[in-house]
Amino acid sequence: MSLSLATRRRSRKPSLTPMIDVVFLLLVFFMLASRFGMDMQIPMSLAGGGGGWSGPPRLVQVEAGSLALNGVAMEAQELAARLGELTDSPDEPVVLRAGADANVQRLVEVMETLGEAGFSNLVLVE
Repeated sequence: MSLSLATRRRSRKPSLTPMIDVVFLLLVFFMLASRFGMDMQIPMSLAGGGGGWSGPPRLVQVEAGSLALNGVAMEAQELAARLGELTDSPDEPVVLRAGADANVQRLVEVMETLGEAGFSNLVLVE
């Protein structure tokens, strides 16, 4: 039996499997290539990083509902002014220690308050 030119072949539907494979490969690629949660970073140095200490102590104790500078309780707005009295320049280190009941959000709020006041050298201790 010979096929004539007049007979038509049934057209095949294109397979979607290769397209789905490509979509999943692109999805995996972009998930692996992207960086999640890196949009906001807080620069800080860790204690024991080398540099010397000069001047009076500047230890800020961060608790859930209070702040203390060198053991003296105060408000967040007053903290920046008192630290200004203890430092010659805003680049001098300020030590932050979080209490047992202070969460990370509270610590970040205090760090932002000090950063807005110009204190850039914050040292976090345990």
